[in-house]
Amino acid sequence: MEQSKEERRTESIECKYAERMKKLKELHLKRNEARQLNHKEVVEEDKRNKLPANWEARKRRAEWILDDEKNREEAVKNGEDYDRIKLLNIEASEAEKLERRKKKKNPDQGFADYEQATVRQYNRLIKNIKPDMDDYYRKRERLGEAFYGGPNTILHGLHVDKKDDIDRMVNDLEKQISKREKYSRRRTHNDDADIDYINDRNMKFNKKLERFYGQYTTEIKQNLERGTAV
Repeated sequence: MEQSKEERRTESIECKYAERMKKLKELHLKRNEARQLNHKEVVEEDKRNKLPANWEARKRRAEWILDDEKNREEAVKNGEDYDRIKLLNIEASEAEKLERRKKKKNPDQGFADYEQATVRQYNRLIKNIKPDMDDYYRKRERLGEAFYGGPNTILHGLHVDKKDDIDRMVNDLEKQISKREKYSRRRTHNDDADIDYINDRNMKFNKKLERFYGQYTTEIKQNLERGTAV
């Protein structure tokens, strides 16, 4: 029995409706998936923004250290000299750079700010300290909470400094004083220099003039001193 036009029309409409509903469902799924991906990316970006500025460099450094230790262990197992193998794979320019770093006596790049200067000083001091952990634990057990020195703790008399510690502190202070004297920026007075000023302010002004215009006025000065100036 053949379908009537109305039945065929209804069936066609239902098929189109089902197809549209299927497409709409697919669009909803894609939208939800995109929303989840965007949310995940926002979370990851927020994490990256909260990381330190040198995080990538630190990460690469950590990965390099792990790889270096792994390669060293493999070389030891194979009975090979890892340092020699590593040097064979380093370019000449890089090897020279490493050698200059080793020979550099003063790694301090100069004053940046007081915080960095304090950190460098602290790191330098702790390198010379060899802590006695047994004595540390004994004192902590004997003093209890007073060992950490809270706001209501009277520290006087709790700790007795050892003579070796005092001597080490004195030696370090003497070294600092000696270093400051060696690198002092104070300029001594030169008695043989020509006096062409009437006070310190005029002396500084004359030095500035000499620095900027000295190369142009040298001949004029010489002629004035000889009395041959026109």
